[in-house]
Amino acid sequence: MSEKNNFLFLALRFVRTNILLIFVISALLIVPCFWHRHIEAGDLPSHTFNAWLATLIQQGRAPGVYLAPQAYNILFDLLLLYSVKLFGFAAGPQIVVAILVLIFFWGVFSFIAAISERPPWLLTPCIAMLAYGYTFNMGFFNYYLSMGLACFGLAILWKQPQRSDWLAAIVIFALATLAHPIGPLWFAGLLTYIAIRKKIRWPWRLIIPAAIIASFAAFHWYVENWSDFEFSWPENPFYMFNGLDQLVLYSARYRFVAYALLAIFIFWLVSEYVQRRESPISLTPFFLSLELYLVAFCIISLLPQNLRGGPNSVWIGLLVSRLTVIAAIFALCILSALRPSKPAALATLACSIFFFTLLYRDTATLNRLESHAESLTAQLPFGTLVIPTLASPRDSRIPFVHHIVDRACIGHCFTYSNYEPSSFQFHVRVSPGSPLIAFRADDAQEMEAGNYIVRVSDPPFVDIYQCSPTDFTVLCARTLTPGEKTGPPNN
Repeated sequence: MSEKNNFLFLALRFVRTNILLIFVISALLIVPCFWHRHIEAGDLPSHTFNAWLATLIQQGRAPGVYLAPQAYNILFDLLLLYSVKLFGFAAGPQIVVAILVLIFFWGVFSFIAAISERPPWLLTPCIAMLAYGYTFNMGFFNYYLSMGLACFGLAILWKQPQRSDWLAAIVIFALATLAHPIGPLWFAGLLTYIAIRKKIRWPWRLIIPAAIIASFAAFHWYVENWSDFEFSWPENPFYMFNGLDQLVLYSARYRFVAYALLAIFIFWLVSEYVQRRESPISLTPFFLSLELYLVAFCIISLLPQNLRGGPNSVWIGLLVSRLTVIAAIFALCILSALRPSKPAALATLACSIFFFTLLYRDTATLNRLESHAESLTAQLPFGTLVIPTLASPRDSRIPFVHHIVDRACIGHCFTYSNYEPSSFQFHVRVSPGSPLIAFRADDAQEMEAGNYIVRVSDPPFVDIYQCSPTDFTVLCARTLTPGEKTGPPNN
């Protein structure tokens, strides 16, 4: 096979041809990683705090906490650990997250280009919004990195891969596995789906999506009626998890962006239908993308939001909300298979400007909240145990604002309710009786939810809570005594 069919060769030629445009887009893309003093993204402060904890463990200064070997949920944490050692706890996370944004964006861009058989330049604003969507702002960065890498791997193997392509894809698959299991599962599952699909002729190939959807429907029925699993279904109706939900973040205002984009996409599809009647084009990428989107949407609609095998098992949390990023990627593949539409491109650009304006404003508010947390924790003696009981505004889909206190504690205090070590899903873990971190994950969850009643056997805690009825960034601190409940007084 000719070298010119090699994906890596074609990718290098594409980069050389479009180097200036790629540089400009990349530079603009990482601006949100640096426009505030800190990146505000759900779990990120917790990951940063645990990177500091890992350095203390390596120095022998964190009793009852240890580093465990791990083969998944680790890649981002390792990158973060070495980044903060090199650049500090302010710049280190910004540099690593900026790299992840570029991996995710260009991974999705490459995958869409592989399916639609042309670079999706006009969809750049949409891909940028997805890169800073729900998954990013929840701080699920191991999952985020895994999905970006999986997109690169799929793009490499999509069209007649050569030996060097397979070698590159194997390396990417291994890295994605180190990051999070969902990325490589999607990678392998989609490749298998396409391989089987190619061997079956129309209309018999419809058996494949029908069988997959039927299997997940059976799983849904089993979980709800026969299994001993603990589970919960999404609160919103199934049709809300169509991919556009990835853009609904800190307030209901983001819904305007989602609805506007939906209207633009419908307009784009109708325009395509009208033009295609006059001048037909190849619809193979369109129908394939539509098929993949519908299968993904049906699967996501049948899955529980939270699931675990039993009281002693680990929760698989926010599963549906995570997976809609796949539906969003397939939806963009559908649009990329259509004729380019300048009006639609300009409209999506306007939506992206509004989206990032909202994001700047809301993350600036969270930076102010973190500044208040830093002022409080700076006054505490080193080694103070802290429990943050902060809550997001009611219309926010990003509930993890309490982790802001984790990062504010670096160098001063320890978040006793730190969930990562007690979950045993990350490389920083806790031993029974640790004086720094709660051993039971359920206790840690109840503490931060404001439902934990302090026991006589517990060490002294300082509760950091919101104390203004009008400004959720204003914080206060109080020492808890046995019998008191975590959270604001009289909670």
